[in-house]
Amino acid sequence: MARGGPTRAIGLVGDYIWSDVHFSKENPLTGHMDTHDNARLALKARVTHDTFDWGDDRPPYTLLAESVLYECHVKGFSQQHPEIPPKLRGSFAALTHPAAIGHFKALGITALSLLPVHYCLNEERLVDMGLSNYWGYNTLGFFCVDPRLACGAQGLSPRDEFRSMVRALHQAGLEVILDVVYNHTAEVDHTGPTLSFRGLDNASYYVLSNDPSRYENYSGCGNTVNVKHPRVLQLVMDSLRYWVTEMHVDGFRFDLASVLGRTAQGFSASAAFFAAVAQ
Repeated sequence: MARGGPTRAIGLVGDYIWSDVHFSKENPLTGHMDTHDNARLALKARVTHDTFDWGDDRPPYTLLAESVLYECHVKGFSQQHPEIPPKLRGSFAALTHPAAIGHFKALGITALSLLPVHYCLNEERLVDMGLSNYWGYNTLGFFCVDPRLACGAQGLSPRDEFRSMVRALHQAGLEVILDVVYNHTAEVDHTGPTLSFRGLDNASYYVLSNDPSRYENYSGCGNTVNVKHPRVLQLVMDSLRYWVTEMHVDGFRFDLASVLGRTAQGFSASAAFFAAVAQ
């Protein structure tokens, strides 16, 4: 664990393997939830204490009116780039290669808007089909870099490779903006696995329907994160602060922001989430 609990872990250990042990099934005879232990196959939170030499890193602070954003998938941008060494392709490190920096500068952009880089899972349906979630909109760890987007260049951890990327892009005068997914998680609907939030405090972390065993599916992905709850909102805000203070990113694009602004009466521009961000 890190930063107070498993939901705030900045590092996860292991490869998630879809298995029946991750699912909590109700006993049809007693009506009680199955409480078997899935620790052997579960992802583990890692305690991480590290430092990073940011040097004289400074945010470019480009005025919004002068900003030109380039939406970029970390892997897709360089996976087949002929001027980038094969060992770097598809990674954070590739975005700092002179060929990549030169391309960005030639385009005249001021910021890279990266598609999701948070730790995410491949949906069970995709795994069964031999596929993967390429886009990354299935977050599990709000504080974790997805290791699939790192190549380990110079022996760096995924976390440090990301930070090295940010530092290099800042040196080139480019901001880094993250596409973040706080509207739902990889635990899916009531038939999904118990991975983190559901096992900690299901009724607080998720928006439940009139039947408390079911979720409201405003996200279209099976569940909806309950950012109206003060502790859940605090978690999201802590995540945003972490990516700014510890990882030096410059801004965010919120996936399905309208879901984050839902209240009991529907969408509200003055919802708690927007008020907290404005502060």
